[in-house]
Amino acid sequence: MISNELFMQRALELASRGAGHVSPNPMVGCVIVRDNEIIGEGWHKKYGEAHAEVNAFKAVTDQAQIQESTVFVNLEPCSHTGKTPPCVDLLIDCKVRKVVIANVDSNPLVNGQGIKKLLTSGIEVQTGILEMAGRTLNRRFFTFMEKQRPYIVLKWAQTSDGFIAKENYESRWISNDFSRQWVHKWRSEEDGVLVGTRTAAHDNPMLTVREWTGRNPTRIVIDRFLRLPARLNLFDRKVPTLCYNVLKHEDHTNLSLIRLDEANFMHQLVQDCYKRKIQSLLVEGGALTLKLFLDAGLWDEARVFTSERTFGHGIPAPAVRGRLISRELVERDFFQVYANG
Repeated sequence: MISNELFMQRALELASRGAGHVSPNPMVGCVIVRDNEIIGEGWHKKYGEAHAEVNAFKAVTDQAQIQESTVFVNLEPCSHTGKTPPCVDLLIDCKVRKVVIANVDSNPLVNGQGIKKLLTSGIEVQTGILEMAGRTLNRRFFTFMEKQRPYIVLKWAQTSDGFIAKENYESRWISNDFSRQWVHKWRSEEDGVLVGTRTAAHDNPMLTVREWTGRNPTRIVIDRFLRLPARLNLFDRKVPTLCYNVLKHEDHTNLSLIRLDEANFMHQLVQDCYKRKIQSLLVEGGALTLKLFLDAGLWDEARVFTSERTFGHGIPAPAVRGRLISRELVERDFFQVYANG
């Protein structure tokens, strides 16, 4: 007999296909099993569209088989009406026998209510199957709900002798082509991408997804005293852009100037991102901006490329104090991932 863990693993694999498409919703996959065989499966494909359970039920060829089936879903079925009707009602109406869940939904609108409704209807419920794997997959969603801030990923490339840029702030071409393409993939998976004033001025980045297929994140720049020139790519109005400063607030087409107090600037920034439903944030530099996030403890993950190149002198790379969770060779670059705590 196939174990519950294997069916749940399949649900998690399906859920992962929604990466970069469903935020601020979580990634959810669903597998429907009858007599130890999968009769239907689906995942949440795009924000505002059908949830995983609906897609899985539609995939069942013989709808009569759904009765007395077991449904594996990595997140507690929703019990409230949002962009779509409550999925828990679908499970009840279809008279499934049992629902197996990896994670309870942290959203206050759900948070156990879906499970309670299933139990009240006489449906057996089992929770906690591959719970940690489920939390890892939806770490952005859980951080957003439980800490009320975006999940924050810091990213930088450094030379083998520990520099993030030359003394004139030139930092291009430290990492290899494949590493840079990987960064474009990451952008497509996060809600926001952020740089500081010096990176914006010296690199003039577009911060868009060009070497990968996917959506562009909201661009975010810190420019406390609004000194950056309007000609920069960040201000081309082609992609929604936020500019955090201490001087004024103005809204334009695809550009918002947002005034924050100098005191507690970084915490206010992430709180404002939370209010704007930016569930995850990729911070791409520069050194000072990365240090601000590190010093404030406002980070969850650090992704660091170390090139074989050397500068001899320049701008030192940030010192990350976290738990090393992976290390691999990407062509000639070493790629390390750290977790905060």
